[in-house]
Amino acid sequence: MSVRNTARRLTALVTAAGLTLALLVPTGPAFADAGFRQWVAGFRSTAVAGGVSGAVYDQSMRGIKPDPVVLEKARTQPEFTAPAWDYFDNRVHDQSVANGKAMARKWKPWLDRIEARFGVDRNILLAIWSMESNYGETLKRDDIMRNVIRSLATLAYGDQKRSKYARTQLIAALKILQTGDIDESHLMGSWAGAMGQTQFIPTSYQRYAVDMDGNGKRDIWNSIPDALATSANLLKKNGWQAGKTWGYEVTIPAGKLPGGAKTIAQWQALGVVRANGKPFRNLTDKATLKVPDGRGGPSFLMIRNFSVIKAYNNADKYALAVGLLADEIAGGTGLVQDWQRPFTKLSFEERQELQKRLSEHGYYDGKFDGKIGDGSKAAIMAYQAKVGLTQDGYPSLEVLKWLRKQ
Repeated sequence: MSVRNTARRLTALVTAAGLTLALLVPTGPAFADAGFRQWVAGFRSTAVAGGVSGAVYDQSMRGIKPDPVVLEKARTQPEFTAPAWDYFDNRVHDQSVANGKAMARKWKPWLDRIEARFGVDRNILLAIWSMESNYGETLKRDDIMRNVIRSLATLAYGDQKRSKYARTQLIAALKILQTGDIDESHLMGSWAGAMGQTQFIPTSYQRYAVDMDGNGKRDIWNSIPDALATSANLLKKNGWQAGKTWGYEVTIPAGKLPGGAKTIAQWQALGVVRANGKPFRNLTDKATLKVPDGRGGPSFLMIRNFSVIKAYNNADKYALAVGLLADEIAGGTGLVQDWQRPFTKLSFEERQELQKRLSEHGYYDGKFDGKIGDGSKAAIMAYQAKVGLTQDGYPSLEVLKWLRKQ
């Protein structure tokens, strides 16, 4: 429903609902956006028609105002063009592996039950948990977590590109409140409305959420069993093949190879072998060859479960990071052929040290989290400029050694 149509229907709507605009959204300096107030009042009929009770809507929307941080993030989301090594170094590293192994031990009884019920590899679930919220650590960050109702209402009203998505998700989020699975004060998520330990948008929550711990609530925010079981349910319902891997790192022969899906046996006949020298598990599985970093980087044969992981996030890099991290959590040794990284790689602790030393020299004011984002890269470049190094922004051993000398 457009704001223009909402304005024309507002008087009739308010009369029928027995409410006043002032009751829904109080007037005053803090609620100066009249267009947003009108939108909130007008969207009530849409939400009610979608199954949200008037009482839940009124309570959730009372006092609401747009979130400027959400609109800023919506405007500034960059297109992802980072090289392969940059993406994977920030997600598959010694700390994420160590934390995953610790969580595997801590939650083993529940992981046993989840794996038995859904047939999904526990290490894949742990890797998704790591990717989505750093094993829940992201949920503790007030600078990231936002009220889901407010975020979605803001996007529905103020972001034309995401308006349709946000309206659908807002109705779904209100219905989550209506079920009593979570209260509004704890209905927190990302700026775009992804929720909980394993980051489900509201409609996906409605479709897949599981009360694994049996307390009567599907609580993916506070219950790790519920969150991991919900992820397992999503993968199972999208065709996860129990007992099978996601794919294999392989070595490919020189020369051009055909595209498309072929059986493992057919790929093997073309000279494709496992990079670690072990045999393939099932020669009849169909697989697709992918070389995300070109022929100089690692190559992979991806089977069905790789595509199932993409039901979570439809990006090859995401699904590959989940698979690689899961393999290392399970005890694997990592890639045989590393990414084509134009510098000497740092360990996770060394990346934290790099950030700390940059901070001590006045170049960096972010968190010492080992993740090399735009802030860290800008700080590295500023330091490189100061000491006469090539300004590439790489988190390299060379830069760290220079910092250690200072």
